[in-house]
Amino acid sequence: MVSLTALWLPMVLSAVFVFILSSVIHMALPYHKSDYRQLPDEGKILDAMRGAGVTPGPGYMFPWHTMKDMKSPEAQEKFKRGPVGMLTIRAAGLPSMGSFLGQWFVYCLLISLFTAYLTGRTRAPGAEYLEVFRVAGTVAFLSYGAAQIQDSIWKGQTWGVTCKHVFDSLLYGLVTAGTFGWLWPK
Repeated sequence: MVSLTALWLPMVLSAVFVFILSSVIHMALPYHKSDYRQLPDEGKILDAMRGAGVTPGPGYMFPWHTMKDMKSPEAQEKFKRGPVGMLTIRAAGLPSMGSFLGQWFVYCLLISLFTAYLTGRTRAPGAEYLEVFRVAGTVAFLSYGAAQIQDSIWKGQTWGVTCKHVFDSLLYGLVTAGTFGWLWPK
């Protein structure tokens, strides 16, 4: 067993390396550019949403329904006519990239902490590089990637976008695994 204090360096460095890799993926590589589209006639839709008093907070589902309502002919017709969706509204104002990036880095540290915990409990000091790589990589990949799949199942995100995020997660898992394997205590 390896203590968390003995793994502080791979925890911090793997979070830094994932942060850098994710920055490169999202700023320099083109494959996420098609993840979102502009609303048709955006101005009218935004004006209508402001006029309706749409506010930040829990997401909106449309057409709105309860499970009991789903059986009514009116609800079924609304679903047939469409559109059907879920909508998340954020507070008005420019997005705070600093806040988002700070939260992302803390999230990377948290995943590294859990990776260190599980790997440290299952691998001994001096474990072979590939043993550490296998466990750390599995934990990190699942931590970054498994939850992405829910967005396609429950929120209607296209499977193509989800596959791109899962691929990113595989890269993050490999970087984390390599860092832990490299810096594993002897």
